Amino acid sequence: MSVSVIIKWGGQEYFISSLSEEDTVLDLKQSIKTLTGVLPERQKLLGLKVKGKPAEDEMKLGSLKLKPNTKIMMMGTREESLEDVLAPPPENDDVVNDFDIEEEVIEVENRSENLAKIARRVKEYKVEELNPPREGKRLLVLDVDYTLFDHKSCAETGQELMRPYLHEFLTSAYEDYDIVIWCTYLSELGVTDNPNYKITFMLDSGAMITVHTPKRGVVEIRPFMKAHLNRERDRELYKLSQYLKEIAKLDDFSGLNHKHWERYLSKRQHH
Repeated sequence: MSVSVIIKWGGQEYFISSLSEEDTVLDLKQSIKTLTGVLPERQKLLGLKVKGKPAEDEMKLGSLKLKPNTKIMMMGTREESLEDVLAPPPENDDVVNDFDIEEEVIEVENRSENLAKIARRVKEYKVEELNPPREGKRLLVLDVDYTLFDHKSCAETGQELMRPYLHEFLTSAYEDYDIVIWCTYLSELGVTDNPNYKITFMLDSGAMITVHTPKRGVVEIRPFMKAHLNRERDRELYKLSQYLKEIAKLDDFSGLNHKHWERYLSKRQHH
């Protein structure tokens, strides 16, 4: 039986289908090296675990029981890129960002084709509950890319790309909200077994639908990018936790525009 996986690294995806169940994790790493140039010893494959522990190099891929086209996020840096990671960013570095969807979302959300897609996802997608929802708690759904984690920068470990105040933010949010995360690899960051908060469940790409918008805009949430340059001064999650604490006092969220969360927080703090 062949094994097919998709490796996510440096903002790109690499499809590998040349391996069999008899090949080992090291064979997989060698294939990754061919595609990315990252040496096997510098690779950390997030989510590739057996009984909660990282899969050893000599382990056969068949024993991991990977689903076809399983997505695996890799941490690691090419030898020649180590100095580049520490260099200042280029002048014109245009990065497309998951937050770059403006008012058109409101226009497309009620289109019949998108409603049909949602209905199909609701019917087919199976949620694996990690912790039961708590009565009386609202649900906070968080995206990972650029919100909690810089998934495009190169680094040696996931910890280096984790946004500052992540655990403090989730601890504070858990007091008022049940938490859902659009991701499957955050166990590497200590998110799924943190004693101070619990994740209700995680969602992966199988729960998503695609929509088409005529143009894109920028939502007023600063994304976390270039972790190696910004992790010392980024305080966005700290401020966002204050906003969530403020609105948790409200009985009704329908009058809120989360796009302007900083404006709302500023007004509340000056009253």
